[in-house]
Amino acid sequence: MTHVRTYNPRVRVGNWEEDVTLEEETLKNFVLQKDRGELTVQKEGALRQNILKPVSLSVSSDGFLHFGDTVMLVNSGGGEHEQRGSCVLSIIADSSNISSQSDTNLAPHLLGPLHVGGSHSMTPCVRNAFIITSVDGTSDGEVLRYDQSFALRTTAGFAGELFLTSDHKTFLKCAKKSRLQELSLVEEFDFLCWWKVIYFDPQERFENEGCPVQVNSKVLISHCKTNQCLAALGNHILWTPFGKEYELTAHTFLDSHKAEKDNNHWLFFMAHPANQNQSLMQLQQDSDTTDVQEDTQVKECT
Repeated sequence: MTHVRTYNPRVRVGNWEEDVTLEEETLKNFVLQKDRGELTVQKEGALRQNILKPVSLSVSSDGFLHFGDTVMLVNSGGGEHEQRGSCVLSIIADSSNISSQSDTNLAPHLLGPLHVGGSHSMTPCVRNAFIITSVDGTSDGEVLRYDQSFALRTTAGFAGELFLTSDHKTFLKCAKKSRLQELSLVEEFDFLCWWKVIYFDPQERFENEGCPVQVNSKVLISHCKTNQCLAALGNHILWTPFGKEYELTAHTFLDSHKAEKDNNHWLFFMAHPANQNQSLMQLQQDSDTTDVQEDTQVKECT
């Protein structure tokens, strides 16, 4: 109770000069942070505005995946027991991951390391768009082939050009829910950021080695160092600033026939040539919705 002000603020008692100076400094710091855009409410607004900004996906003229393409990485869902829905590899970030203008003269952008999750939103945006990046000097525009190493990089600008990475799990470094091998986005590029595309059918895998990777077809994405495949876990839910999302890890799930389960099946989704603002996944969902509505109308008429 010794610090409670019992008199009118205009009455000068105790260390009144220090109190006035402290209040003035607090106000100055608040105004300075506001001018720099460093207030929490400003960072949250900037995060929502920038990370959900629409992105135009690349269009494949020959049906194959190329270095430099901007794509979405989608798991179509499934599962015998968990009934997992479709999800997209997406950035998980909050206001603490945004760079400060006082630290750099560049525009605000995301700083690594960041976590990733499986978002249910299929709208192409900064949060779920990734660029196929070469690791061996292959020029942009060249076709990506099965078993060829590459890197997944976030877009330039607010996304910060971060690389998807993973490493062997340890007691202190592992996935939050499943305790499996962790995935993250980092600023520094090294061998831990190397991935490769594997044909999803084990019986035809050897024949397709070295062939071009087709877009919108099921593939496995294997980590070059740990040999674990990218996986979506429907029974492990993460609470993020963007809602509930599936946990993503690097772990290969095998069935009784030693074949990878649908947890490890991914598709590189690109824009439709007729409508570059929508992915093929969105157009397929819209078509399915239209078909259901038409069937309902036919039943009502009959």
